[in-house]
Amino acid sequence: MTGAEISETPDTSSTGRAVSLSHGPLPVRESVLLGLAVLGVSATGPLAAAAQAPALAIAFWRNAAASTVLLGGLAFRRRERRPDGADRSAMRLSLLSGVFLAGHFATWIPSLTMTSVAASTALVCAAPLWSGLIARMRGARLGGRVWAGMALALVGVLLIGGADFQTSSTALAGDLLALTGALCMAAYLTVGESARRVVDTATYARTSYAAAAVLLLVTCLLSGSALFGYSAHTWLLLAALTVCGQLIGHTLFNRSLKLLNGHTVATITLLEVPGAALLAAVWLGQTPSPAVVVGIVVVLLGVHMAIRAQRTRTG
Repeated sequence: MTGAEISETPDTSSTGRAVSLSHGPLPVRESVLLGLAVLGVSATGPLAAAAQAPALAIAFWRNAAASTVLLGGLAFRRRERRPDGADRSAMRLSLLSGVFLAGHFATWIPSLTMTSVAASTALVCAAPLWSGLIARMRGARLGGRVWAGMALALVGVLLIGGADFQTSSTALAGDLLALTGALCMAAYLTVGESARRVVDTATYARTSYAAAAVLLLVTCLLSGSALFGYSAHTWLLLAALTVCGQLIGHTLFNRSLKLLNGHTVATITLLEVPGAALLAAVWLGQTPSPAVVVGIVVVLLGVHMAIRAQRTRTG
């Protein structure tokens, strides 16, 4: 997938706003693309867990490779005219989103080697809870049912954490890293929603991924994470991770931010949880414990309740 294939005219009007699913069904084409995005990100957990490379290096290579591919698409695109100041605003927002994206990967990918893929994916997909809190801080009003759903999801988080605490302190630390990754993902989508009002998908994604890659490269160098010397099998996994997780998954989610708000996109990413758990069971032989399965279900129910209540208030 290149920039030419995913480019579109950005919304540069002063009133351009992303909408939520409560404003009507998405067109079939957009629904299909979101389905592909979910499939792409569902494979990232198992692929990253199977790659024999340092976690930070995995995060660096997927962002560096994706931004390079998107940069290559510039030759096939015509530059869009945007209002004065739009380029500077888009650049600032895209760079900021890259900071949060780097934080997301730097915390979540290491968690995959510390706890199970199912638990890590479930916790990192708690991003809608964080995005709800961010929306509240920005002035949005959240009703009692929204807070009840968030409380229920928190119970599920505690169930997963309690089960992992009995397993090992390492697994519990992995859970905490995954929750931090969820916070960074919520911030990344929130900033991305604003950026996509003034810039097309390819430009935004390329800038954001490149910024994340630079930050992750510095982190790798400071931490001594090896960037080379992997087996051919690991390089193939990294290539698959770039295509599935970054070019298909993240880029199509970024594309949808022109039509949907960040809170809604964060909710859609919850579909990654069962997909990643199934793939991890098949590829890696990781069968989550009954307590973790219950916790995952409770997290999903809680987030569903919160988002359903939020949609009712905004519908």
